[in-house]
Amino acid sequence: MRDRIEKVLEEKVKPMLAMDGGSVELVEITEDNVVKVKLTGACCGCPMAQQTFITVIQNAIKSQVPEVKKVEMC
Repeated sequence: MRDRIEKVLEEKVKPMLAMDGGSVELVEITEDNVVKVKLTGACCGCPMAQQTFITVIQNAIKSQVPEVKKVEMC
């Protein structure tokens, strides 16, 4: 599952975030399939970070890796 999540982040999420100088890192996948990610670069502290997290990161991961129960930003 980790490889599939990393692939989603690399191919679908990071290119979009990079356009604005940001990125995302996979921090952890818990035993109960909760994915924890961290925004970096310009995304860290951006007023639109929560919206980006929901519409871009969370939706991309959950649509491509359906066994993920939840995506959290840490």
